[in-house]
Formats: sequence, C-alpha cells, structure tokens
Amino acid sequence: MRIHAGVYLALLLFAGAAAADGTYKGHGIAMHGDLKYGPDFTHFDYVNPDAPKGGELRLYGLGTFDSFNPFIIKGNPDNDSGRIYDTLMVGSADEPFSEYGLLAESIETPADRSWVIFTLRPQAKWHDGQPITADDVIWTFETLRTKGRPEFRAYYANVASVEKVGDRSVKFTFKPGENRELPLILGQLAVLPKHYWQGRDFEAATLDPPLGSGPYKLDKFEPGRWSSYVRVPDYWGKDLPVNRGRNNFDVIRRDYYRDMTVALEALKAGAYDLRMEASSKDWATAYDVPAVRDGQLIKGKFTHERPAGMQGFAFNLRRPVFQDRRVREALGYGLDFEWSNRTLFYGQYTRARSYFGNSELAANGVPQGAELAVLEPFRGKIPDEVFTAEYQPPVTDGSGNMRDNLRKAADLLKAAGWSIDPKSKRLVNAQGQPFEFEILLFDPAYERVALPFAKNLERLGITARVRTVDPAQYKKRTDDFDYDMIIQGWDQSLSPGNEQRGYWTSAYADQPGSPNALGLKDPVIDALVEQIVAAPDRQSLVARTHALDRVLQWGFYVVPNWYIPYDRIAYWDRFGIPSVIPAQGVQTDAWWVDPNKVAALAGRRGTAAR
Repeated sequence: MRIHAGVYLALLLFAGAAAADGTYKGHGIAMHGDLKYGPDFTHFDYVNPDAPKGGELRLYGLGTFDSFNPFIIKGNPDNDSGRIYDTLMVGSADEPFSEYGLLAESIETPADRSWVIFTLRPQAKWHDGQPITADDVIWTFETLRTKGRPEFRAYYANVASVEKVGDRSVKFTFKPGENRELPLILGQLAVLPKHYWQGRDFEAATLDPPLGSGPYKLDKFEPGRWSSYVRVPDYWGKDLPVNRGRNNFDVIRRDYYRDMTVALEALKAGAYDLRMEASSKDWATAYDVPAVRDGQLIKGKFTHERPAGMQGFAFNLRRPVFQDRRVREALGYGLDFEWSNRTLFYGQYTRARSYFGNSELAANGVPQGAELAVLEPFRGKIPDEVFTAEYQPPVTDGSGNMRDNLRKAADLLKAAGWSIDPKSKRLVNAQGQPFEFEILLFDPAYERVALPFAKNLERLGITARVRTVDPAQYKKRTDDFDYDMIIQGWDQSLSPGNEQRGYWTSAYADQPGSPNALGLKDPVIDALVEQIVAAPDRQSLVARTHALDRVLQWGFYVVPNWYIPYDRIAYWDRFGIPSVIPAQGVQTDAWWVDPNKVAALAGRRGTAAR
C-alpha cells in the first residue's frame, strides 16, 4: 500500500517507538507499511513453536566443494557453510519484506532512512564463547565490501560510512539520495568474527573449520564428498522469537553427487531425505517406484506467492553476435515452448514472459499512469513497443511445425544483415562469417531442452553447439563470463531493490563473478534501477518495477523459459511439517523429525530407526 506522510508516524508507533522528530526505534522494520509481528511476538505463524529437537536431516549437493568461505569468489563453497553465521536481523516469510532482530536487539532509523543504528544483544556470542561486538560488525562490513563477492559492493554501494556509537551499537550513514531499503539490506549482514580472521587470508578458499555464532557448527567433512553440521546445544539465540520452532535437526549432513540423475537414484534408495525437484520429466515419470506408491516417499506440491523471476536462454551481450536487438528477437522464435511443454514437461509449466512473473510486479498491458510517467523521459531511447504493445513471447500450436515462426526469424536476421551462403547453406554476415555460438550447460538434464532449440536454429542456418561441463568448470567459466549463452535464472522478491544493481547495471557488467550475466550496459536501465532503489512507497515501487520489467522484456535479452507457481519437494515420510505455508513458500528449516513417523517408516522398510 502507499504510505502517505500523514500516516507515517502512526505506522511507526505500531512497529516500535517514534521520537518527536520521526526517528524510529524498534524490534523490527518493514520496507513499506507496518510490521505484522508486534514487539511481544513469540514466534512466526508458519512454525510449530513446540517442534521437538533431534534427529538428522540428510541433503544432497551437486558437484563438489573445496571451501567453507561462501563470501568470496574463489573456490566452490560447501552449500551449508552459511548456516554457522547469524545475521543482524531475520526476514519473515509471510510479509513482502520485513525483518526482525536476531543479533540486533533493536534498529533505529530516521524518517528519511538516511542512517541506521543496530544495537547488538548483550548475550550474543561466538561458538568459542567470546562476545559478538560492534567491532565485529564494522570489520565484517568493510571486509565484505573490499574483499567479498561483487554483489556485496552492489548491495553496499550507497553506504557512506560505518562507525561505533556505543558499546554494542553500530551506525551506518548513507550517501545522499533515496534508498529506503538500505536499513533492511544492512540487516541481512552475516556477521563474521574479527578475532578469528586476523592472521588469515580472507580472500583464499579454505577448508579450515570456520568460527561462527549461529545454530549450527561444522562437525565433520570429507572434501568434495560430504559435510556434516551439528546443532549447537548452548546456542545463544535458541529462545529468541525469530528462532523458536526453527533449526530443529540435531545433525544436517549433505552428500555430493556427480549429476542430478545419480542424485535422484540416491534419493529413491533412501540415501538422503528430501529433494527440491527441478525436472518436470522426473517429477512425472521417475518417481513411479514402490516407496512412492506406498506413501513412504511423498511427492509434495507446496503453493507459494513468490515472484517467479525469470529463467531463460541468456545472451552474453559481450559477444558481438548478440548485440543487435533484432538478432536476439529472431533467436527467440527458435524456441517452441508449446511443443516442449507438451512432449517434455507433461504440461506442468507456464511460459515466462516477465522478470517478475506470478506477482503484482509483472508488467502487463501497456504502460499507464505512474508507470507511463516513469517511462516518458526515456522515449526515443528505448524500443517504441514499450509504449504501444504488451510483450508476449512467440507461440506455436505445439505440433512441432515452426514454419511461420522461423520465417519471422529469417526476416529479422535478414534485416540485421545476415543471409544464407548458397554454397555452405549456413547463415553468414556481410563479411562471410558464419553465425555460430555455444550453449553452455552444467547439468545433462538441460540437454533435452537445449538440443531441440539448437535443432530449430539449425533450420535458420545457425550452428548452436550444446556443451555440458562439470559444475566446477561451469562456475569458473560463468564467473569469468566465458560463454556465449547459458540458461540463467534471476530470483526476485516481493520487494525488489539494491540487488537489481548487480543483476542489470553497467557498473557490474565487467566485474568477474557478478550476477550481471548478460553484460548489460544501458544508461536507461541503470536509471530505472536507481528509481526502484529510491522508491518511497509501495505504489511507486510497483510502478517503477513495471517500467524496468517492460524495458527488459522488449530488449530481448533472454529467450524466456517457464515457471510453476508451486514448489515440488520429494521427501521421505519422517518429518513433521507446520500447517501454515507462508507466502514465500515452504520453510524446511521449520520441519522436524517425527519419532513416530521414523519408527513407522523404519518398520515398513525393515531398517533401523534414526
């Protein structure tokens, strides 16, 4: 909702305490509007506050790992290495964007959010017993901004200074300009122990067990093969409202597998406990096993209200062959979604068309009102279609006959200067260079999508080679932008903000490891992102996000793929699950091991209960 100046202080009074000058201090903070949970809340609504502790959760990982430092570009970090750290605040899963204190007992910020102060809880401590201090917060921030992954520089670009303002208080002062999300962005800071890292190289991958403060700590591991984390029995924050009903497993173990096919077979054999299923084919066909038919292995569908984001065949604009918008549009006609959905996906998917699909943030129709006002200054600098038509990806009848679409693609390619060489029958440019590129994958399961796409492009005279590499090589190549085309996804929240800089803006196009996979360098997109970051209320945020979405759509920067509005999770029937599924989807960290189910499952399978 839109927050008018006249009601701003009233909203603050519900969330916490507002001083006469509008400065707010409270237990949490909402991006726009008020908080759902008051200062005396005892737990989130989507957890079981009386969930029993105990048991083991077994997960899987793909590929390998060689580091327990997830904050740097070097190395392949273990998937669970972030579990050992607490953040200043914790987001709730049933609000668009609100946070509540974890390490911080309070947050303080003025009405214009030009600075923020976090005051740490006096009982917060590291696993070695030392207290967590304001110096730890400051050291963490400066280290991540100078030595961490590129996205940290995007998140913290508008922080002018950080200083200690009390024994347990840290103040972040922001650069001039509207950026109302920054207090919440800083609230997500995972705080690291300054005393542990002194004398160690933060920028080097490491297998030394790190020191943390969170509910789990590293117990055992075998490099590249498995890792095991144990719940900290005297964890300082176990009784906080934000933690009650969460972190219920005594042990979390992850085994790594070579590829998805092997990992799926391991699940069905009972080698691990649950799997978020990404393959529609596997979901439809690979679970026809006795354990599923008998109800021992459950195929769960959990609906959510998260934005679907965008997944698609992403063009690397750093490659000259993809810099012409008409070429990118033409290649989009080579993907037959309707045929793929019918023959490969068992009709499970909806075609993606928006970078913020499945939410009110998606641009539909033609721009009007506030959105049109945002776009008008850029008229002539963005495609005319932005103002006149709703973007829709190409469609077919699903029969596999793509003649009409390929004819449209050929016309676009001809207009862009490409033609068929009569001798080689290949598409060439004016210099006689053939149109060829590589589609880089890390999972063989994607080949069934990429190969038909490449086959359709071949009918246009284009050579699209599909190459699958191991996850470690894929990470290295994508960090270095060493690819022509990849299948890329951009996750989105209900409250987009500073992360959009890393996704789309010029400043991050050439930073190795940045999330600007496209290599976008467009001053209009840069400006639209900054308007989103500066949005003063929900209404303007939605309008500005619509504008960005529409410009991205008509830029043809990806060949859109598809999405589903629910999570597919296959899991062995040994868990208790809260009755409430929040808007942002199922929260497996609120699950617990149900001893009765474990015993029943063990009896049916003839195995020992665990």
